[in-house]
Amino acid sequence: MMNLKRHFHFLMASVLLISCSNNTPAPAEPTPVTPVTSTFAKGADISWITEMEAKGIKFYNAAGTQMEGMALMKSLGMNTIRLRVWVNPSPSYNDKADVVAKAIRAKNLGMRIMIDFHYSDNWADPGKQTKPAAWANMDLAGLKTAITNHTTDVLNELKKNNVTPEWVQVGNETNDGMLWPTGRASTNMSGFAQMINAGYDAVKAVFPQAKVIVHLANGYDNSLFRWMFDGLKSNGAKYDVIGMSLYPTWANSTWQVANQNCLNNMNDMVSRYGKEVMIVEIGMPWDQATECQAFIKDIITKTKSVSSSKGLGVLYWEPQAYNNWVGYTLGAFDNTGKPTVALNSFAD
Repeated sequence: MMNLKRHFHFLMASVLLISCSNNTPAPAEPTPVTPVTSTFAKGADISWITEMEAKGIKFYNAAGTQMEGMALMKSLGMNTIRLRVWVNPSPSYNDKADVVAKAIRAKNLGMRIMIDFHYSDNWADPGKQTKPAAWANMDLAGLKTAITNHTTDVLNELKKNNVTPEWVQVGNETNDGMLWPTGRASTNMSGFAQMINAGYDAVKAVFPQAKVIVHLANGYDNSLFRWMFDGLKSNGAKYDVIGMSLYPTWANSTWQVANQNCLNNMNDMVSRYGKEVMIVEIGMPWDQATECQAFIKDIITKTKSVSSSKGLGVLYWEPQAYNNWVGYTLGAFDNTGKPTVALNSFAD
């Protein structure tokens, strides 16, 4: 199964703009606070937020009061913000400057931060791992250097702004590697492992304490994860955490079965490789809010139960996307811009 994001990236050029009243007061600037100390990460990837704000989209709490989006996430019980990075995107959302601006906002709210390098100019997922245009003609050696330079550049800019990410993903949903065809794992596992190591070394050089994540989709698919991480192990790949996406919509099963299979897979990863695990993306249809609430509560409970306390956290993917934003329907806000009951499970 492929992650749903590749099914709608082509819709980005035809965004449905949402008009809001000009009389609504602007949300107050967040007050800097001390970072949270919770060890279990509960949060969201809200990388769309600056683009949504630029289109005039606003966010409201359950009472209908307008709030700044990240502060709203914190009020719902979240402590972590995940941000994707693209190399040379057009428009410039998710480039270095946009990511740093969002990361500063998250830091000022005391949120923990995960940086997600796609190593592409646009979406990277199981069905699409396209080299950035500027890297298109590079061989493996050139790509490793480019990974190093890009990773170092973005992380140094964060460091310059006193932002310290707790986790850094080296690649996004790399079910068959990244930077195709050079880093396609099914044909060049060694090359993919070398790319992972280039990213790992770059992360550790800037932020030695940051945990490096290798992220695959389909967290319920144990055979996929064994194939990939056996291959990476045999090729000397370095990483700290095994990241997973979990979308019951694509599991061909109920969410209960998907969650149980994911828990089995997480425990197997801990036992087989001795690594920590983390659910870095989840989502269900926004109009199945009650069912989604049960799904989130259950996968949080299951992740907390992972053997040796190696289940690090659960993050929702773009919950604030609403009213058919760029065709995405797996957010967790209703069409009035308020969170649904699905997100109540983050406060439990």
